[in-house]
Amino acid sequence: MAEIGNLRHRPVRRLTQLYAGLVLYGVSMALMIRSELGLDPWDVFHQGLSRLTGLSFGTVTIAVGALVLLLWIPLRQRPGLGTVSNVLVIGLVVDATLALLPGGAPLPARAALLVTGVVANGAATALYLGARLGPGPRDGLMTGYVARRPGRSIRLVRTVIEVTVLALGWLLGGTVGVGTVAYALAIGPLVQLFLPPCTVDLPARPVADRVTPAAVDSGRPG
Repeated sequence: MAEIGNLRHRPVRRLTQLYAGLVLYGVSMALMIRSELGLDPWDVFHQGLSRLTGLSFGTVTIAVGALVLLLWIPLRQRPGLGTVSNVLVIGLVVDATLALLPGGAPLPARAALLVTGVVANGAATALYLGARLGPGPRDGLMTGYVARRPGRSIRLVRTVIEVTVLALGWLLGGTVGVGTVAYALAIGPLVQLFLPPCTVDLPARPVADRVTPAAVDSGRPG
């Protein structure tokens, strides 16, 4: 079992890759928001909450991530550096990028923003997951739930959760559109394409020290 979640092996490469991935992820979210063509399920939910509360998109993202992380406690999940960094960094970066990136562009420009955002999101996910410093709070919630109930399918659990947050976000006024569908269809293949060169090889632990980590899921790292 590889030593996932600690920094005893290749710390410079892994930290650089982790934070590059998280920053790129926040930028990709902002690009999709400015496209105004639809968001991924969790970001539809974040946008709906942002409109309801008046808080910035990034602030809502951080707050939801922290609340989801609390749900790890009954699942006995242990967050890694990547997990905590995910909660903080992405929200700060998306707000900073939105402040720099004006909205209201013509449709061709918004379509380009959407495509760039989805591709960048796939690359960012691969960078951050490949650093192997812990899953994001949302992915960890799903993998932790399945680990506690081995008969459940992680794909089914993920689908149920994301359909639920998508519906709630839409009811709250989040943007659902062609971008939502494009993200759902493209993110898995994109992460699968980018993940192999981004995955850091780690040495195996001795058998006596093995701990089963949350499975790496090739979807949203949030």
